[in-house]
Amino acid sequence: MDGTMSGVGIDIRDDGLARVTLRRGDAGNAIDLTTARGLLDAATACERSGVRAVLLSGEGRSFCVGGDLREFARFEGEALEQHLLAVTGALHEALRVFARLDAPMVAAVQGAVAGAGIGLAAAADVTLAADDASFTAAYTGIGYSPDAGVSWFLPRLAGPKRALDLLLTNRRIPASEAVEIGLVSRTVAAGLLADEAARTAEVLRDGPAGAFGATRRLVAAGLTADLGPHLDREARALAAAARGEEGREGVAAFLGKRPPAFRSAASPF
Repeated sequence: MDGTMSGVGIDIRDDGLARVTLRRGDAGNAIDLTTARGLLDAATACERSGVRAVLLSGEGRSFCVGGDLREFARFEGEALEQHLLAVTGALHEALRVFARLDAPMVAAVQGAVAGAGIGLAAAADVTLAADDASFTAAYTGIGYSPDAGVSWFLPRLAGPKRALDLLLTNRRIPASEAVEIGLVSRTVAAGLLADEAARTAEVLRDGPAGAFGATRRLVAAGLTADLGPHLDREARALAAAARGEEGREGVAAFLGKRPPAFRSAASPF
């Protein structure tokens, strides 16, 4: 499947890798209503296709500079409120769909990353940033509060004090500090970002999709769960994985001293 959905490109390959690309590079990939709906369409397509990995990127100089303020400024009063509810409704549902996939998501971020762009970067399981990228929350600078999960992700990644520092002061931080606070997994030389992100996504595509999905859910649940119930959840997930095709293939490959063939064990791709 290959196409463009309202400013968002979606390319779902026969090998199970989905490339989701923000295609408003001339506008810094700012999120307007059509782009938010395009992200939801792309997430839904990934879910329906049962993809094995997702690579999220943005065309142009910047990954995503946040909401499209030029579009927002065309509305006033209740019309503005309703418009923003429509934008965030589609964007937030896209994040929910991506979060419940078994497929891990890799984000490749470059240039300026602001507002909802931070939420998209934080939502990925592995976030690679160009070494010259920069990040700023930006919301309160225009009198807005956060969306795109930013007020949920940042305190969990950076801690509440650092999160509030970034959210209240709108301090711009370099990619190196974004790694330090946990917003970014690692930095890559700007010229190598696209290749390294693709390589990382391809490695994940070839991994055990079911185990990846269980791991994503365990990590998310563990952030708020008590230890005792979480240990029980881990035990059940491990037992289920061990008796499944992927678990059997993984152990057989280990004992046979060969690479595992997970894709044939657990995917239509």
